[in-house]
Amino acid sequence: MTTNELKKGAKITLRNGWEAEIADNARGNTRIVKVYGDYTEPGSVYAHDIATAWVDGKPVVIEHTPAQLKLREQVRTLGL
Repeated sequence: MTTNELKKGAKITLRNGWEAEIADNARGNTRIVKVYGDYTEPGSVYAHDIATAWVDGKPVVIEHTPAQLKLREQVRTLGL
């Protein structure tokens, strides 16, 4: 499953372990999500930070596009 296949309301887990819910139907390198971390708040996350989606109560690993992986490497070199 890719991040572009995630629809509004989909439950996901981010790379840092926090749970979130997709809040848009967009495509591309960023998505708007409601993050359940230290605080519950909406915000944008890089698509490459989405690790798994929960489908029928089971985790499905997210496959990232070459563009998303390239951005991940660029962000990593910035130390973010």
